[in-house]
Amino acid sequence: MDLKKAFTVFAILGLLVLLNMLVVSNPGLANRVLPETATSEVSSETTAEGELSYIQFALDKTREGMDKFISFTGFRNATSGNLIMILVGLFFIYLAIRYDYEPLLLVPIGTGIIIGNIPFFQDGGINLQLGIYQKGSVLNYLYFGVVQGIYPPLIFLGIGAMTDFSSLISNPRLILLGAAAQVGIFITFMGALYLGFNMPEAASIGIIGGADGPTAIFLSSKLANGSVVHGYETKNLIGPIAIAAYSYMALVPVIQPPIMRLLITKKERIIRMKPPRTVSKLEKIMFPIVGLILTTFISPGALPLLGMLFFGNILKESGVTKRLADTARNSLIDIVTIVLGLTVGASTQADVFLTGESMMIFVLGALSFMVATAGGILFAKVMNIFLRGNNRINPLLGAAGVSAVPDSARVVQQEGLKYDPSNHLLMHAMAPNVAGVIGSAVAAGILMSFLL
Repeated sequence: MDLKKAFTVFAILGLLVLLNMLVVSNPGLANRVLPETATSEVSSETTAEGELSYIQFALDKTREGMDKFISFTGFRNATSGNLIMILVGLFFIYLAIRYDYEPLLLVPIGTGIIIGNIPFFQDGGINLQLGIYQKGSVLNYLYFGVVQGIYPPLIFLGIGAMTDFSSLISNPRLILLGAAAQVGIFITFMGALYLGFNMPEAASIGIIGGADGPTAIFLSSKLANGSVVHGYETKNLIGPIAIAAYSYMALVPVIQPPIMRLLITKKERIIRMKPPRTVSKLEKIMFPIVGLILTTFISPGALPLLGMLFFGNILKESGVTKRLADTARNSLIDIVTIVLGLTVGASTQADVFLTGESMMIFVLGALSFMVATAGGILFAKVMNIFLRGNNRINPLLGAAGVSAVPDSARVVQQEGLKYDPSNHLLMHAMAPNVAGVIGSAVAAGILMSFLL
């Protein structure tokens, strides 16, 4: 059946070529079908060389048309960088499908990488309106939400509408683990400065240590967007920073366990914590209101993110806006995730993405994530020096201080069950996990306040 279809296609193409030759070789038909310039050429050739000139003219025009067609294909315009990035996109999709690593993120991003690296004809005076960086293209309009920082607050709205702060309310001291994990942000910030990035760029790279993709996109859209920021000429690093942040979020189950096993003894891994107390409905309603006012007074720069996070949680906990909460945590966040992942992936065109700066960003991002994980764990061990009995904290919870909600909390649960199948740490781990989300947003706001 496939051979028959292929034969039919080739037969149709051959017929079209023959018809084209017939038209241009017949003066009568040429006068009615071909443009005036073409018919004048045919007439002059006819008087000079006779009937054979029409055939030669047809062949020349056919060859010219084929050359033009080929010049616009991806086969002619592909570069080694395009092929490398397409392989990266395929690898992201493979990780999502084969190992279930954040498929809701990696599938759109991987597909976006492929779309962004489909090669097409680009000349200085021609705008085909295809690429994400070409004005007027559909992808360029969708990318506007990334460049202007529109999508991250909408993501935070959905996160707030699906987050239960009960574990944090019942054991507020665990917020310190989320704060301790943010050490990765500031250490990476200093490392980026050492490697030659300017202040705004270094701040945007540092936020990768929070393992919070929306926050990283939001901050880089303000500080590393290719414009002049605080007197510094910045490069557009939104794509590399976003890809690095989401990549390490997806690789939480790979990166964190070795660090946890290295820093935590077997005896510490089986520490049992007392069950969290029951939290009243009033506490659940008051927490996002108080949290909104307190955190944004401390860090006004984080208002777009934290304002939407706590607003989403108010929708959830108030009990009177169920439809709005359902929309925020289901339809809205799904739509924004699709568009955000696709456009962030498409922004990784090879000529923009495959640079020395991008490679350094990936290395710094990995180090910052490791430092953040270690910082939370070590701070939990320090807290245990002053705690006794069932008030002690299982140091595994420190790894959940990064903002990868709820993946790092799940990793803590899995690691805890390996050493004690009856020791469930998930509800405890959600406290530093959501605290990490708040902490990374506060850190981003503080960096913005200094640099904008």
